[in-house]
Amino acid sequence: MAQSVEQSPYFGERRANGSLIVSDAPKFDLDSYAANYDQHTRVNRLSNIAHLCPPLALDALHLAIPASKNAKDTQQYLDLTKLLHQISPDDDLAEVDTAWVEKTNKLNEHETERLENELRGYKNNLIKESIRMGQEDLGTHFLNMNRLEQATKAYHKMREFCTTPKHIAEMTLKLAYINIVTPNWISAVSSAQKARSLTLRPEDKSRFDSVSQACTGLGYLGSGNYAPAAHAFLAVDPSYASVGPVANIDFSRAVMTANDIAVYGGLCALASMDRQQLQDSVLENANFRNFLELEPHIRRAISFFCGAKYSQCLAILEAYRNDYLLDIFLGPHVNMLYHLIRSKSIVQYFVPFSQVTLSALTEAFPRPGGTPQFMEAELVDMIQRGILNARIDTVDQLLIAPPKDSRADAHRGVIETADEIEHLLRLKLHKINMVQAGLEIQAPKTSKGSKNPVPSSWGPGQTLG
Repeated sequence: MAQSVEQSPYFGERRANGSLIVSDAPKFDLDSYAANYDQHTRVNRLSNIAHLCPPLALDALHLAIPASKNAKDTQQYLDLTKLLHQISPDDDLAEVDTAWVEKTNKLNEHETERLENELRGYKNNLIKESIRMGQEDLGTHFLNMNRLEQATKAYHKMREFCTTPKHIAEMTLKLAYINIVTPNWISAVSSAQKARSLTLRPEDKSRFDSVSQACTGLGYLGSGNYAPAAHAFLAVDPSYASVGPVANIDFSRAVMTANDIAVYGGLCALASMDRQQLQDSVLENANFRNFLELEPHIRRAISFFCGAKYSQCLAILEAYRNDYLLDIFLGPHVNMLYHLIRSKSIVQYFVPFSQVTLSALTEAFPRPGGTPQFMEAELVDMIQRGILNARIDTVDQLLIAPPKDSRADAHRGVIETADEIEHLLRLKLHKINMVQAGLEIQAPKTSKGSKNPVPSSWGPGQTLG
């Protein structure tokens, strides 16, 4: 069946266009994977898998189509049935339930009209809280129908009727959620950071901060800023998975689970941090350790990288490549993240050597179909982009480190030390001249809220005469 699916017109067109096709089945169980998310996110993720993975396409659509009929988004249902018809025209679910589509569209129009009439009544009564809740209900209704632009407008109109910081935080996180679904990553980061900057009660602060921190990390990941994404994910509080709905949205099921945070944060950290930073900020991070325990293979990969066992690290990541390619948020960045991690591994591997044969590098960093010629092309690209400081001997097939001038390094160190000593001596001479001139050195000012004086380059504050 998988063979016929892969040869269907839909996947044939994708192959002709050079689009991504994940031909090998991932490691995860589809039913268990889908159960981790709420209804809307489950359908979106299953739809993404159906579009990319022939072995799972039919199973994913058989789960997604019935689930989509429990929602208000008729266009999503029509898109899924159209995809199934392209893949398996004889499937029973490929036939559109026009009665359900018409009925749902009428119910949606009726509900929209009812909510708009209620909101007009609230505006006539000038009750701010009722108007705020009316705008929220209308925005949620548009969101459930996947009318994201109208939902955004409705949520924005809540702002002038918010009476507490908590109301503002809820509105801001709703906007962050819409920006993630759209996706609009820059706005998602902005909205999440605004929510985190608000002054809330302690019992609310921790809940909102954990969610907004996770959304900030996802926004940076989506925009390709892997270093700030790593720092954001590493700062997520372990309570994220248990805070429940925030702003009426359970982000741990509607956006990303705690397992997703472990994977996103771990891969971004591997791609952007050196070995010491990984050890200090990831493996020894008490908070993030709770997430890593959910995905032990990510922890092992990071441990191998820190222990200079680069081939084992890359082998673990390669084993899960298909899983990550099917992730709705991570998939578009997998190849770049893996490329950055591999490049870093090659650079770190080469540090202790003056020269290495290309065959040895090919053996240490295997890749399907990899040859010394392929490794040479990869190294040339790294050298041209300034990632690797080395040169290639194409005759002897060697990667050679640039020669080091020990004498020049020693001279440079001596000059730097001499400059530092001269600077300190000049400061002492200035102090002696001021004392001889009868001048006074005022005590340094204390910083606001501190009893300790601000350090001065003249030494402890005292009066000299």
